[in-house]
Parts: sequence; C-alpha cells; structure tokens
Amino acid sequence: MTPIEKSATYSTQNTYLTKNPITQKTKNVWLVFHGIGYLSRYFATYFERLDPDENHIIVPQAPSKYYLKNEYKYVGASWLTKENTPMEIENVLNYIDAVFEAEEIPSHLNLILFGFSQGVSVATRWLVHRKIQVKGLFLYAGGIPNELEKKDFEFLDLENTTVKIIYGDEDEFLTPDRLVSEKVKIDSLFHGKAEIITFKGGHEVKPEIISNLI
Repeated sequence: MTPIEKSATYSTQNTYLTKNPITQKTKNVWLVFHGIGYLSRYFATYFERLDPDENHIIVPQAPSKYYLKNEYKYVGASWLTKENTPMEIENVLNYIDAVFEAEEIPSHLNLILFGFSQGVSVATRWLVHRKIQVKGLFLYAGGIPNELEKKDFEFLDLENTTVKIIYGDEDEFLTPDRLVSEKVKIDSLFHGKAEIITFKGGHEVKPEIISNLI
C-alpha cells in the first residue's frame, strides 16, 4: 500500500540570542538572520563593531541543526529546505513572531532587519508576513523569494525605510544571469530606491560592511 503522509501540531521550543541590553542610550534594534551552517552565537560576532550602547542585537536560531562537513564535531543550522517548504515557512514565521513578542521592543526605537544568504529569504518573508515598518532593511548576499511580489511590499514606507542590498563581487552563488534577474526584482519591489553595495570578496560576511550600514 502507498504510505500516507500526515501532519501533527505540537508545541516546541527554540533558543535565540541577544547582545547589548536595551537602555536609555539604545537607538536601534537589529533583528538579524544567519545563513546556512551558522549558529546564532557565532553569527552574533559579526555585529561586535556596532556601538553596544546604541545597538541591541537579536539573533534568532534556525531550528534545523546538523553536523557540518560530515564530522560529528561542529554544528550548523538551516532555516528551510525544499521539503515541506510551506509548512516549514509557517513554523519559522511563528517562531520569529514569538521571539519578537518576547522581546517587547519599545516603539520609539529603530527596527532594523538584516539577513545574510538564506537569512534574506527569512527576513523578507517575515517582513511581509508581519507587515511592520522598519527603519532599515539590509539584504546581504541572498535572494528574495520568488513568491513575494510587488504588492506584498506596498505597505512599506520607502520614504522612511533605508533598503540596502549587499554582495561580494566574487560571490560564487551570484552568476551574471542571477544578478540581472535579482536587480530587476529589487528595482520592482522597492521602486528603484534600494541602494546596491558591492565589496571585493565572495560569499562571506564582512563586519566592516555591517558597521557602516547605519
């Protein structure tokens, strides 16, 4: 007999990391999403150059953990795969909602969304899902999901939101054809108001780039 795939709903827990407490000096809250193979505690180190008095960092943890390089030593994590993607997207968005609500971010602070690599798809999906205004949307070396359309971003106040697209000029995942198609998509979604920043390098996070985004 052909097996029947079913689903069940249950409660689960996942960690996340914060860096720099919110004080009277805090100006910005960064909600940052790592790429494949990272853990939140390692990804957080890329934001150490930001002024700790002015910048509170929230680093959610991708739920699907695995051993890297076929060795049972180092652990990385992934947000999504091509398996049961719609259901997994919903799970991830619910998790991020829970993190956001738990943090109780004061409304007067600037909210900044940052995604690296696979984290770009997570950041943009959550932004569209939550329909929340952000001060900065920084998309680093990743693609915006194909299912997101221009109408999905119409709520975003682009007069008061800084959108920056960052990638290395030697990024092995960004072919010339993909760069062309991504630029067309970005121009359409953000009405030509996104700033493109390139640097000399590959598919990597450069802390000096992050420190100059704001």
